[in-house]
Amino acid sequence: MRYGRSRKTPTLSHWLAGLFLFVSAWLHGVAVQAADILLTGAEDSPGVQAFVQALSELRPTDSVRFQPLATLPVPGKLPASLRLILLDLPSLDWRLQEPQGPATLVLRISRLQARQRLGSSQPAHLSLLWSDPPLSRQLQLIRQILPQARRVGVLFGEHSEFLLRELNLAAEPLGLHVFSQRWDDIHDSRPLQAVLKNSDVLLGLDDPELYSPKTAKNLLLSSYSRQMALVGPNIAFVRAGSLASTYSDQHDWLSLLDRLLDQPPASWPRALYPTRFKVSSNAQVARSLGIEPPDDVSVASLLAEGERRP
Repeated sequence: MRYGRSRKTPTLSHWLAGLFLFVSAWLHGVAVQAADILLTGAEDSPGVQAFVQALSELRPTDSVRFQPLATLPVPGKLPASLRLILLDLPSLDWRLQEPQGPATLVLRISRLQARQRLGSSQPAHLSLLWSDPPLSRQLQLIRQILPQARRVGVLFGEHSEFLLRELNLAAEPLGLHVFSQRWDDIHDSRPLQAVLKNSDVLLGLDDPELYSPKTAKNLLLSSYSRQMALVGPNIAFVRAGSLASTYSDQHDWLSLLDRLLDQPPASWPRALYPTRFKVSSNAQVARSLGIEPPDDVSVASLLAEGERRP
C-alpha cells in the first residue's frame, strides 16, 4: 500500500533550467569582479608587450592593457577603480606628481631607488614590489652554500648605508657577523682590501654605484686572489663571475601580480618581495674556489621552505 504521492524524477527541462540559472549567476559574478588593469611605462617594447600579454592570459576575465606614459593624463584624472601598474622609474615620477588617482603597484623597484625618490616615507597609495633580493634571503643562501662562513664582508656607499641596520639584524640570529666598509671612491681599492682581509665571504648590495661594469673586474679579481666568494648582488653579476644569488624571474613576478590583483587594492601591502624565487649559481666559479657547485633547484627549495616556517 502506498502512503502519499511519490516524488517525481526531475525532467531534462528541470536540469537545463537549473544549469542555466547556475551559469547565469556565475557569469554575473565574473562580470562584477572583472577589473580594469592598466600598465604604463616610458617606453613600449616587445618585452613589455610580452609581459602584458602573459598577464592578460592569466586574467582572461579582466581588461589588461598597456598605455605609454606620454599619452596619460595626470594621475588624478584616471578612474579611481583602475588598477595601475608602473613598469619603470619615469612612470613612478609621474605618479608622484599628486596623491590623487588610483591605487598603484610599483613593479620591480629596488630599495635604493625607492629611498632616493621617497626618502624614509611612502605615499599611502603606492605598493612597492622590490626587485633586489631580500638581505635575509641572501644571508640564508650563504648559510646553505658556504656553511663554514661566519664573517660576511659588505661594501656600502652613501645611498646604500641605510641597509646596514637591516642586514645586521638579519645576520645575528644566523650566527653571522657583518664587517662593513664604506666605499666612496671606486678607484681606491683600500676599502675593498680591508673587507676581504676581515671576511670569509663578500656579500654584494644592490648598489649600482658600487656594483657595475666599471667595478666588476676589480671586485671579482680581488676576491679570487684571496679565494673568496662573492654572493650577489644580482643574476647579472653571477653571469660575470659572482658565485650565486637569489632572484625572481618574469614567471615569479606574474604570479605575484596575479595574487595581488585578486585582492581589493585597500588590502595591498605597502611593500613586498616576491615569495617565489630561484637561485642561480656559477658552477665554473664554484669549482675554481674549490666549492661543490650548488644544486640551484634544491637550494631554492630549502630556502623557500625555511621562509614558510614561522
